[in-house]
Amino acid sequence: MKHFNFETPERLEKIFYKQPESFTKYSEKEVLSYMVGATLYMPATKESIAQDVITKKFKELVSMVIDLEDAVGDNQLEEAEELLVKHLETIYFALENHIITIEDLPLIFVRVRTPEQLKRMNSKIGIFHKVLTGYVFPKFSHKNGREFLEIIDAINTEDTVLYAMPILESTEFIYKEDRLDSLLKTKEIIDEYSKYILNIRVGCTDFCGLYGIRRNVDTTIYDVSIIRDCLANILNVFNRQNDGYVISGPVWEYFSKEERILKPQLRVSPFEFRGNTGVKKRKELLNEFLDGLINEVILDKLNGIVGKTIIHPTHIKPVHALYTVTHEEYMDAMSIINNAEGNVGVLKSQYQNKMNEVKPHYYWAKRILLRAKAFGVYNEHQDYTSLLIEDVKVNR
Repeated sequence: MKHFNFETPERLEKIFYKQPESFTKYSEKEVLSYMVGATLYMPATKESIAQDVITKKFKELVSMVIDLEDAVGDNQLEEAEELLVKHLETIYFALENHIITIEDLPLIFVRVRTPEQLKRMNSKIGIFHKVLTGYVFPKFSHKNGREFLEIIDAINTEDTVLYAMPILESTEFIYKEDRLDSLLKTKEIIDEYSKYILNIRVGCTDFCGLYGIRRNVDTTIYDVSIIRDCLANILNVFNRQNDGYVISGPVWEYFSKEERILKPQLRVSPFEFRGNTGVKKRKELLNEFLDGLINEVILDKLNGIVGKTIIHPTHIKPVHALYTVTHEEYMDAMSIINNAEGNVGVLKSQYQNKMNEVKPHYYWAKRILLRAKAFGVYNEHQDYTSLLIEDVKVNR
């Protein structure tokens, strides 16, 4: 698997200064955490999941969650569990029969409801774990987290590698009087099992539901003050330099066309530069309300979040294009890392527009280089529009 592997060699060469690196579920955990990127959720009841994976229906897809929780009604649960096993079995035998390779497989996760269901599904899945990257744990907290992670610890062997992605989305994290104590207690458990934690995810839809709030297509999750306050605390506790956890962004849930209220948020000039095709692409993005997604991802990045939960395939490429490292970011990061052991404390940027302080910016630089491994680095004068506009020349 490789981000943007669907692009032609010619476009890859023109767009990228450093191309994304290949990966599988067996890649080094620190890098794999960044590779997860935009994670597409699918209900386990969707009958075409296995065929969609085997035939590579969604060419941009690199990670997915087969959902047994909120996307499945209570009266569908037994059917969903049976279908999940069938999906994994079909993918497993396609792999064993060399119809696909391990390099073709996206990172596949299963979201279970409870530790009891995790035990039950583990016993049913058996050898099919070979095609799974891990499990997603909803409503994760200090109250149930240890039980989830003890099961994951027991499942992992020399032959079985499975990760955990806990979701923080229950009342103890959003209710302010409980929040800090709950975050710290939960972190103690996560720290104890950190070798299994691939991402920490945030369930802002559940948080909003507790207050009867829902952001619209013209706003971001950061415009919801209660959620912004909670996200700040989660990032404060889990995004510290000494821990290195990757926190993934909350879901963007819009994909249909509706009447606009606010002015579109995408600047015209980067698209106009690409000619008529660029202008047309901007109009498509606005019609699908992807300018709201783009705006939210920019804010995710600014706050130290990497990756995003998504519910529609059209969201994959914009997210990955925005997480691709700019040439300027990469040059700054390399300068900082290369001088980390020297006697220089402050360096002028190669772009002559800022000062890079080696010690304060070291962790930032390290994270930029991990993003570069996952999403690549743009050539000078290339940007996210280079990847979004498929049929346009990328030369400047």
